[in-house]
Amino acid sequence: MNSKLRGYAVIDVETTGLRPSWHDRVIEVAIILLDPLGQVTDEWSTLVNPERDLGPQRIHGITAADVRHAPAFKNIAATITDLLRGRVPVAHNLHFDLGFLEYEFARADASIPNLDAIGICTMTEAVRFLPDAPRTLAGCCAVADIPLDGQHDALIDARATAELLRHYLMLAHPGSPWADVLQTAAGLTWPVIRHMDSAPVRRGVSAERGAHFLARLLDRLPRAFDTVRADPYFALLDQVLLDHHISASEADALIALAARLDLSRDDAVRLHHEYLHALAHAAKADGNVTPAERHELDLVATLLGLSPAAVEDALATATPPQRHAPGGGFRLRPGDLVVFTGEMEDGRENWEERARRAGYVAHANVTKRVRLLVAADPDTMSGKARKARAYGIPIVTPDAFARLSASRLP
Repeated sequence: MNSKLRGYAVIDVETTGLRPSWHDRVIEVAIILLDPLGQVTDEWSTLVNPERDLGPQRIHGITAADVRHAPAFKNIAATITDLLRGRVPVAHNLHFDLGFLEYEFARADASIPNLDAIGICTMTEAVRFLPDAPRTLAGCCAVADIPLDGQHDALIDARATAELLRHYLMLAHPGSPWADVLQTAAGLTWPVIRHMDSAPVRRGVSAERGAHFLARLLDRLPRAFDTVRADPYFALLDQVLLDHHISASEADALIALAARLDLSRDDAVRLHHEYLHALAHAAKADGNVTPAERHELDLVATLLGLSPAAVEDALATATPPQRHAPGGGFRLRPGDLVVFTGEMEDGRENWEERARRAGYVAHANVTKRVRLLVAADPDTMSGKARKARAYGIPIVTPDAFARLSASRLP
């Protein structure tokens, strides 16, 4: 076989939805390289930051906490071009994957060759090589006895598709059904794109980098507190703890505020203890700490990096707060504007109706008048979330909104 032929590039993408024409975007891409004989020579994959919400996360399982570390497509366009140049593109449902790649390259102001004419779709080719198999990737792999563990992960699906291509090549041996397209691919002209310094990012990176935010604060000598520095930090804690969860974006916001206030790690720990003591005082105000109140104290202590013993100490020694009453800064009122973003369980429309039944106004867009943004993923990079963070509007999960609105629902 011609030694100048580069071989095949098996592609798989995960996306925010089904159609580029609906402004859906690529959020993960994997490419497996094979030589003309079907031997795997390399693989590459990365998450991609779409700069919008992630669509049906229950299907693809990608979190915004991971994607926020990932490069935008324009920053990896040159790498993808290098991987595809001179090779025959292969995918299971090729039209889908190529359609999204073409859309992303166009957004990056790059025009790639027409790959439909030379591409190989392992789903379409199953009619010839696996006539009794279902057309899904899982179905084809099952009939061809190819392992497929964990669909809707771009790298896993690309590896399985590469094995499916190898299976077809073995069935066709000693001939090659695609000798002509290998030759055509070698002669296609690709654009020259400037390389960006963008390292691939894989799933789970947020957990690997996700040390408690206290550990990321500077370790230096603490200073005496003053209300000017303490109260803004407490106010942000109120907002962050609304949904009993500190998202990656909220942790970054706490770290950024601590830096602006010149708070050291020990400063923050002392403020966290003071915050917990104020909560304990509020819980003891009626002379009885309920199981729900105790559960919340334990949860807050964990979120703030404090030990269980800190709760016992707070309950034993709680005194009226000197600077700030935690949890008192935010309440939803009738007529407040609430915005929803992301694909939510039970559908966004049901949550908007729930807001209306509770007396709030379900609003379409984030403005400075909006009181709350409810997000399927609190780390979402949707335009609504970016505006909410800029305006200092709290972002909470649907579960947290349900708790906030429970007393007002009929």
